[in-house]
Amino acid sequence: MTRKRRSDAEDNRRRLVEVARAAFAADGLDLPVREIARRADMGAATVYRHFPSRDDLVAAVLAERVARCEEDMRAALADPDPRRALRGAILRFAERQAHDRGLNDALLGSHAAGAAFAELRRAHAAAFARLVERARHDGAVRHQVSVEDARTALRAIASLRALPAPSASSVIPRLTRVLLNGLLNEEEAGPGAPTGPGHAEGGSPG
Repeated sequence: MTRKRRSDAEDNRRRLVEVARAAFAADGLDLPVREIARRADMGAATVYRHFPSRDDLVAAVLAERVARCEEDMRAALADPDPRRALRGAILRFAERQAHDRGLNDALLGSHAAGAAFAELRRAHAAAFARLVERARHDGAVRHQVSVEDARTALRAIASLRALPAPSASSVIPRLTRVLLNGLLNEEEAGPGAPTGPGHAEGGSPG
């Protein structure tokens, strides 16, 4: 295969994953391959050349989604401001619940396609716990807030993805603002501020 053909093939694959991600997020993972091909302005044969089965395409989309979550979590852990890092992680989680509905149903629900990413989701959950504990140590969260409290906030946000899309897009940001006001101190405090007990079990912010 020439370099030009290889480049075109890579571009087509990226385009298919991008289009499929948006389509699955909006319309669910049961969307037919021929509809993905139509939205990508490609023939179904091109889709199957890159992804021999529909499950292969679903797996590629979910892998890309999980990889983005992992990048976001690494950036949050590297942020020197614990309050900003935790707040940003929760806001990004909320945005995904509002706009990546079909993908979240697979990753956070019982869909078989999400099973392959269970270990990565556990790693994301552990990273989120570190974000919360770091913010607690810094005094950035209210002194009675635990890791499990923060996880409960994520579960509350995630529960709203079942709403009709227009309602979810409106209600999820409002609930997120309310929850952030309850979790975070209004002003940042320095290290040594009082903290309460935390827990390590819970859901994933991915």
